[in-house]
Amino acid sequence: MVRKKTCVFISGTGTNLKALIKSSREYNFPINISCIISSSKKANGLNYAKIYKIPYYILNINNQLNVESILLMLRENNISLICLAGYMRILGKKFFNKFSGKIINIHPSLLPKYKGLDTFKRVLKSKDKITGCTVHYVTDKLDSGKRILQKKIFINSNDNEKTLKAKIQKVEYKAYTEAVIRMYK
Repeated sequence: MVRKKTCVFISGTGTNLKALIKSSREYNFPINISCIISSSKKANGLNYAKIYKIPYYILNINNQLNVESILLMLRENNISLICLAGYMRILGKKFFNKFSGKIINIHPSLLPKYKGLDTFKRVLKSKDKITGCTVHYVTDKLDSGKRILQKKIFINSNDNEKTLKAKIQKVEYKAYTEAVIRMYK
């Protein structure tokens, strides 16, 4: 099996990145994480890049030269898939033009419900009984691309934003791996 060279974009703790790295170490997993891009040099997720010796780069989306150099690096390294894993920035049109249909994201709700930020707060406020996560293709419209996979969880009456986030993150780790496998079956 020829594994797809993949770049993972992060902004924070990198827990979904860690799950993807662990899956990518399995023989039959369809992707190989070739590089990591962070929107912040202080992102804790960069520690996984260091531990697993994966090259990483900091992307300042406001700096056009930086964006161009990242795009060039992705092309030179034959990256065929970009996984957004807690990446909290909106990619520009240049990324969509170069990687159309090759960027996926995981979102902590059952899209199309609760697009954007403050998801857990909005889910609890609406008193939903079920929520979950969605892995989807990224388009230029926020959280609106074709869904690849969704996982559901039940919301307990005593859940708060912190407990709900922890429950959803637990299913996200499995969902992202399953979605990648589904994409390349």
